[in-house]
Amino acid sequence: MTETNYYEVGTIVNTHGIQGEVRVIATTDFPELRFKKGQRLFIQQNHGYLPLEITGHRIHKQFHLLTFKDYQDINLVEPFKGKLLYVAEADQQKLAPNEYYYRDIIGLTILDHETKEPLGKVKEILAPGANDVWVIQRPGQADLLLPFLKSVVLAIDLTTKTALVDVPAGLDD
Repeated sequence: MTETNYYEVGTIVNTHGIQGEVRVIATTDFPELRFKKGQRLFIQQNHGYLPLEITGHRIHKQFHLLTFKDYQDINLVEPFKGKLLYVAEADQQKLAPNEYYYRDIIGLTILDHETKEPLGKVKEILAPGANDVWVIQRPGQADLLLPFLKSVVLAIDLTTKTALVDVPAGLDD
């Protein structure tokens, strides 16, 4: 039997009303796919993952409100508060070429395109606006904030877990 990997797509922050609806803060780039009716999500419970089938989804303020099959009562979903929602790896969205999940980028070794010397590793990704920013942890130096632009990130190789970059002049002063 193969082991399934699960990836976080949201957090249940509270219940909503008395008919089993939960408030979810999405941590996925694909909420319209992850939270659609019929989609299967999981929460970690005891020593495994409990499957939940979505029967309803709507947006209220900044929250996604979800209902699950066989959980149409506040008392049944109350224990879900604070739990993370996961999607099984097999249910993951297939990405277009040159698109990556954050989990694929975090941990990459960043190489200078001219010297091929390692600059550091991606420790996190920020999403402040128009483009993502990779936070590169460097030994003995301050973190480098590297914009994810075609002119900066020249190549990504997931098999070698490296990315070739051209650090713009003045960015690392």
